[in-house]
Amino acid sequence: MTTESALADGVREALSVDAEAFAERAAEEAEIVKQELRDGSFDNHQSIVGFEYEFYAVGDGRWSEESRAGEYALMRVPRRLLELMGFEKELGLHNAEMSTSPQPLSDHGLRAQLAEVRARLEAAENTAGVEGMRLVSDGLWTIPPAGETAEGYLTDSVAVDGVVVAVNMSDAVRYHAMANSRRDDLNATDANGGAATDAEEEPVVTLDAPGVSLAAETVMPESLITSIQPHYQVAHAETLPRHFRYALRIAGPLLALGVNSPFFPPALYDDGWDGERVLAEGATENRVHVFESVLNARTDADKVRFPREFRDVETAVDRIAADETLIPMPDPGGSDRFDDDFATFRTKHGSYWRWVRPVFEGASRSAANARIEFRPIPGQPTVRDSIAFQAAFAGLMQALAQHEHPVIGLEWETARDNFYAAVADGLDADMEWIDRDGHRTTDPDAMYADLLDHAEAGLRTAGCADDEAAKWIAPLRWRVANRTTPASWKRDRVRARLDDGDDFATAVVDTQREYIRQQADALIDGGFSAWTDGE
Repeated sequence: MTTESALADGVREALSVDAEAFAERAAEEAEIVKQELRDGSFDNHQSIVGFEYEFYAVGDGRWSEESRAGEYALMRVPRRLLELMGFEKELGLHNAEMSTSPQPLSDHGLRAQLAEVRARLEAAENTAGVEGMRLVSDGLWTIPPAGETAEGYLTDSVAVDGVVVAVNMSDAVRYHAMANSRRDDLNATDANGGAATDAEEEPVVTLDAPGVSLAAETVMPESLITSIQPHYQVAHAETLPRHFRYALRIAGPLLALGVNSPFFPPALYDDGWDGERVLAEGATENRVHVFESVLNARTDADKVRFPREFRDVETAVDRIAADETLIPMPDPGGSDRFDDDFATFRTKHGSYWRWVRPVFEGASRSAANARIEFRPIPGQPTVRDSIAFQAAFAGLMQALAQHEHPVIGLEWETARDNFYAAVADGLDADMEWIDRDGHRTTDPDAMYADLLDHAEAGLRTAGCADDEAAKWIAPLRWRVANRTTPASWKRDRVRARLDDGDDFATAVVDTQREYIRQQADALIDGGFSAWTDGE
């Protein structure tokens, strides 16, 4: 059986699951989760941190004529190579994902996170290098595979017995099921009663971002983007709502510090969008536009969105259970996890796409946890900068609630507006904050002084010495002081290349190559500040 046929069969099996019965089971299992919450199963003696880190692969230009011809062009990662690296597959064949082992929130715990990422990434880069590849930490790739177009790579698909299979998508059934969950012809039959072979001709997904509108049959355009995702596991599940409310209010300011996807592959831009217009009207964080437009196209409600807050932890559980069902996957069975008692609820959570989201799970009762996944931040130029965001998020979750910081009184609508202002303008965004004294301010220096002071304070509370707490946050303070983000670094270089006479496509591609060359020397042990002679 071919891979495409196996995937088509898996998609049919997934989508044959009765969606109504699936939703009913999720609702029933939500009651189990709520009872476990009341029983204290999700409580722990201290806060825990974790991390997810996504990459894409490019040819590194050292080993083959093909990679030299398309220097740092996107490359597909062989599945056996992912296994050798110990990484997980993500949406696109070019993606690889690492998840760290959860650690206590402390100086030792953060050091363990940093050391694990560095050790595993160094080993992975050595393995990938043998194949003429390099893993890149970034927000959005801009150079397609050698000899291919970005549009062709992102939209190439085949119809197998009425099921659309994206050619360059990983062979996980749930990814392909997302593209077929609403096809009217999926279960159609031909004149002889067999499965129909013609898929719908009309595209079902449109990537919609400033300057870019790409139609596709599948959700493959979402594979343009990569991210980091810090996790914060609360010690006591009943405090999750309060921590969540604070997480929403810091989402905009932290995203503004991390923006890193100002450009698409140049050929994807619509007519009339030249370099000057992209620099004037384009977003600094297009990753948000990609994720929202591509995945929301498959739903009635906007599943990818800035979430509403909740006042009690049971409401969070109910919202996950009541969320629109997109992929009613069958129960795989065969495991012996604590959270198998709510396996359908856990599966439902897999498509509960929010920029900040609550999670309830655990392989065992002792490992059961209630946590917040913070999803706005794109991949960063270096590991050190990435872990700085993890430390800042964890420190803020620790300190803001403990100090009863007044920013919790910032209107939800204002927190949401701050988030989308950061998407548009990064550190130049107009955002509103309430400082520790209860005063409203739109001064970015005052906002970030308050924000990062509390991040350090939270780390000190968790056991970090003063100088160590300051070191964890230092990369973010440098960005504020120098008004520099990865996105502004890219935009400045494209601006300079345009001024030197380059066309827009050349300016973007050469800037991307400069980014990857800088990262090659700094990813594991360096810092972004050194890219501009910073300290």
